[in-house]
Amino acid sequence: QVQLVESGGGLVQAGGSLRLSCAASGSFFRLNAMGWYRQAAGKQRELVATSTSSGDTNVVDFVKGRFTISRDNVKNTVALQMNSLRPEDTAIYYCNADVKVHELSPWMNYWGKGTLVTVSS
Repeated sequence: QVQLVESGGGLVQAGGSLRLSCAASGSFFRLNAMGWYRQAAGKQRELVATSTSSGDTNVVDFVKGRFTISRDNVKNTVALQMNSLRPEDTAIYYCNADVKVHELSPWMNYWGKGTLVTVSS
């Protein structure tokens, strides 16, 4: 069974930084895109950043210049460095990945359970 486990959330003051990490574990053949989404209270889940297996990255406009996504294909991890945090960044942050469990199996999408980031003003 594939698991995505996030870590690194917590409480930080506005202007501070946090680094989120996500590790993919279990038995699988290959990972493709990995990324981060977030969901604030009362709002829909939204994309924050993605990274392909070849290293192409995308960060959405509302966090561009503040957040950076990075990936380690050997360790099967993806990280989100968040700087200059704002109260509106408060949300549960979820790791997401496209996984091929076996060589001939289809790509399937997995989610982590999320990690809470709270930014105080």
